[in-house]
Amino acid sequence: MEDQFTLSEKDFQEEKRKKVMKPLLWFGMASIVMLFAGFTSAVIVRKGDGVWLQYDIPNMFLVSSVIAVIGSVFMVFALVFGKKNNQKMLKTFLWLTLAAGTAFVYTQFAGYSQLVESEIFLTGPSSNPSGSFLYIISGLHLLHLAGGIIALLIVIFNAMKGRYNSENLLGLQVCSTYWHFMGAMWIYLYIFFRMII
Repeated sequence: MEDQFTLSEKDFQEEKRKKVMKPLLWFGMASIVMLFAGFTSAVIVRKGDGVWLQYDIPNMFLVSSVIAVIGSVFMVFALVFGKKNNQKMLKTFLWLTLAAGTAFVYTQFAGYSQLVESEIFLTGPSSNPSGSFLYIISGLHLLHLAGGIIALLIVIFNAMKGRYNSENLLGLQVCSTYWHFMGAMWIYLYIFFRMII
């Protein structure tokens, strides 16, 4: 009797977790959208005040954009194979997604190096708001992406333990949604800076 009660309690907690996770994710993503909307609006207002330096966006940021799209494609395949209970391909595409995420981070820092070589700085007497905004906004995106990479590592750990199948995909689905969201957010930011700077 005690075992049945414990099992029922576990089932209840699992159902509760399933009902809470996706709404929390959407709430978090809405908050992130508002954050970046605020920053991009501030860029437009500040540019209108004048003393705005025009410069070329680093080529590596275009590479970052391509990698973001590839990473999303890898995650789509991971979810497809998870639904098909193909554990080997699920794990393969999760690792490929992580590799894409790591490559994205690398290209972002390579882009910062290109900015420094072009004498575009975050702060200091030689800095300009146009450059500072690019560093700050892309840096905030990287910070939020770091959360996605941590979530992806947890998903990979669970996948290696065989915890995902066609009946249990919640963690994978939540991670996938956030991953696509962060990729789309970067594409938006890249296009925005291409147009505004």
